[in-house]
Formats: sequence, structure tokens, C-alpha cells
Amino acid sequence: MAQRAGVSKAAASKVLNGVVDFSARPETRLRIMEAAEALGYRPHVAARALATSNGRTVALLVPKLTNLTSVTIARSAFERAAERGYVSVMSEDFDEHSGMTAFRDLVHAGRVDGLIVASSRPHHKLIAALAESSIPHVFLDRAVPGTGRNVVMDVARSARLALRHLAELGHRTVAHIAGPPGITSSDDRARAFTESALAHGLTVCHVEHVELTEAGGAAAATAIVEAGRATAVYASSLAQAIGAIHAAHEAGLVVPDDLSLIGNDDFPIAAYLTPPLTTIAMPLWELGRYGADAIIDQLEGAAPVDVVIPTEPRLMVRGSTGWPGSR
Repeated sequence: MAQRAGVSKAAASKVLNGVVDFSARPETRLRIMEAAEALGYRPHVAARALATSNGRTVALLVPKLTNLTSVTIARSAFERAAERGYVSVMSEDFDEHSGMTAFRDLVHAGRVDGLIVASSRPHHKLIAALAESSIPHVFLDRAVPGTGRNVVMDVARSARLALRHLAELGHRTVAHIAGPPGITSSDDRARAFTESALAHGLTVCHVEHVELTEAGGAAAATAIVEAGRATAVYASSLAQAIGAIHAAHEAGLVVPDDLSLIGNDDFPIAAYLTPPLTTIAMPLWELGRYGADAIIDQLEGAAPVDVVIPTEPRLMVRGSTGWPGSR
């Protein structure tokens, strides 16, 4: 292309990438642009960003945009990135195809400078691709052990809060609706639930690993109810808890008289369910901000580090938990 325009490669590159302090005659610029158009040339986005200092773009990969947790984290990360002068984009990563497509379109095409991954899962090809890539990145909420670039909450603390509340209410046999196995936050929460139950002298009769959805919660709660032993259930997500309430009602149980329920994460809808849902409020807003800071710090020269959000989870007591057998 430079040869066609009769200029050096350096001159062609500077004109096409919009280097503002490069001096070239109007006719020279015109020849370069005409040659580029004739050859179908499009400048590489990352190269243009480096040449003009107009990059400053980060991407966030989330499991599903229908998930309130993902949306809350994304809104917070976007706000924090904007405060620091960065533009944010978001993409869903709900299966192997979507995740790798996003990686190819965003990273290989040079459209972003850094990546926040809130969608890691066992054997995800994206994790291996990132390990071989030079793109700055962090793992948010779902840690990838050994990477040294994880930004997470204290999920073990959330399980301990739930168990203490149930123990104080007098429950002796409890169950947990966990997330999919292999996801670190789900595994850590389930482990802490079991350990905390043992510490309080409670019996764990079920730990059901299901998707973090209403359908997953309903299926797990149905299995727990059919076993007929647990008097209280702690779910890993609000969506699971909503499904569990539905399953309890379908089984003819009254919440909390026959079965107490606690959900993880606290959103306004929790207070408007029937009954209002007791939850563990997680620092999701802070998580998003810390995630944005972590990737931007890398882009500005800092080394990757593991971060645990210092804000502790909070117990929000509502009508879905009570003394066992209170009806």
C-alpha cells in the first residue's frame, strides 16, 4: 500500500492512524487514503490506539445479561472505568462458542486493551487462551487458582452468616443449593457451609449442585423437600431462592413455617416476594469497582495481584426464615 502511494511505510502508517503531529502535504495524504481504499485496507484498532493514545478500552465478559448479579457488577465496573477515563464494552460468555468468539473479536482484533472475565468455569478454553496471550486480564468473582489475578468476595463469610442465622433460630438439619461444581465461588461457599454447619452442630442432609437459575433452584428444592429432612435451605443465588420458594409452594409447604429459605445476593425484588426473602447481601457494587481498578492498574503498569473485597457480606432478615416447625 505504501509502495502504491509512493511513500514510506512509516508515513503511510502515521497518516492512516491519525498521528496528529505528523506533517504531510495534502496531496500526499490523499494518495495514501486512495491507495488504502483501493486495497481495502483497514488500520488495526490496537495500532491506532497506540499511535494516537486514544485506546483506553476494557471489555467485561459475563455469564448472562439476564442475571441481576452480572448486571450489577457490570454497571459498577463501567462507572469506575469511566471515572478513570476508560471506555467499557460487555459481552456474554455463556458457552464455549460465545466465549471464544468474544475473545477473538475483542482481543485478537485489537479492539480492547484489557479484559475482565466474570465468566470463568472448569475447562473453559478461554482460560488457556488467556494464559498464552499477552492481553492484560483479571478474573472477577469466579477465581482461577494460580493465576494471581483474581478479584473476589469473601463467599465463605456469606455461608457462615447464613448458618449462624439458622442455628440461632433453632434449625438442626439444613440443606444447601450450590452453584455448578468446579466454579470456585460455588465450591468455596459449599465447603464453608458444610464446615460451618459442623461447627454449629448442625446436620447437612443435602448439597445440591445446580445452575444459578430459577429452574435450578426449583429442581434442587424439590429433591430436598422429597427427602423430607431439612427444615432450612440456603441458596447460592437469588434466582435459585426464587425457584426454591416456588417448589416449596408447589409441594404444599408454607415458608417459613415448614421450610426456611435464605438466598444469596440482595436485590430490591427480594423484599417483594411472598414471603419477603431473607438474603445475604454481597458487596457486588464494590466487586465491580475493584475489578475495573485491577485491570486499569495493570494497563497503567502495575503487576497483577489477587484481591479479596474488604467489604463483608450482610445478613438481611425478612419473612422467609423462622423457627423450625412454627406452624
